[in-house]
Amino acid sequence: MEISNPFDNPQGHFYILRNPRGQFSLWPQPCALPAGWQVVCEPQPQEACREWLDARWTTLNPASFTAPQEAQ
Repeated sequence: MEISNPFDNPQGHFYILRNPRGQFSLWPQPCALPAGWQVVCEPQPQEACREWLDARWTTLNPASFTAPQEAQ
């Protein structure tokens, strides 16, 4: 079976990216990295990426929703 979408390839290797809001994304190694996202983990198998995320990403809320608000 041929995979035409690199995001759907279970045997692919993926970067773990983080955006300025503290949200993460798996990004296929063969694809150009999107602007505004930082690599936080070099390419590895999809399952290893999911384990990394499970251990470190505890909320889907953007960081601005979970960070303490500064006094005005």
